[in-house]
Amino acid sequence: MLPTPNVKNVDYERVYEPAEDSFLLLDCLEEECEFIQSRFKDIIPMVTEIGGGSGIVTTFLYKNILPKAIFIATDINPHACEAIVNTVKLNKGDNNTLKIPNLVDSCQMNLTSAIKSETIDLLVFNPPYVPATEVPDIPNDPEDDTWLDLALLGGEDGMVTTWKLLDDLDTILSPTKGVAYILFCARNNPDKVAEIMRSRGWNVETVILRKAGWEVLSILKFTRV
Repeated sequence: MLPTPNVKNVDYERVYEPAEDSFLLLDCLEEECEFIQSRFKDIIPMVTEIGGGSGIVTTFLYKNILPKAIFIATDINPHACEAIVNTVKLNKGDNNTLKIPNLVDSCQMNLTSAIKSETIDLLVFNPPYVPATEVPDIPNDPEDDTWLDLALLGGEDGMVTTWKLLDDLDTILSPTKGVAYILFCARNNPDKVAEIMRSRGWNVETVILRKAGWEVLSILKFTRV
């Protein structure tokens, strides 16, 4: 079993605390480790985690799976952007391949809006998947106490934010090796999502599925046909 990164000194009143969905992502990436390493063995891949939160997933990828990749973790929440870099630094240890910010950085943005098209090789996304009447507005004040809502509430079917990404997936991922791992809950209707994306020319595979409390969570892998 690959080690779980240490996460501490994070403001969990404003940043999403690692929970069952976070650890499901870690298990998924560990299960996919051989595939990922083989897919990118001949290149230095660009890795992007959207909504990086505490930084636990980005750090896990850097420490255990792709230590020589270039990482840009994004989050709309400025407190999360700070937490991501701090968690990577906390877990740096003796691994001298990491030269912050040269190989790992975080940027405040909406999804991947400030990243050049077709440059992301490995994309990981734990979206705001909880169904709600609407997606919260982005606060104007860094000290606003509603930043955490953006990590949780996904609007109708919990899919408003996720569909924004899926609709642009073809222009986001690199054209040959690009792969995306996206987390869903049962109320997001992942089977229907997979059917729609296959009709658009994507390979879609359920990598892992697990009951987590009252939720059933799954992670789908998207690659081009």
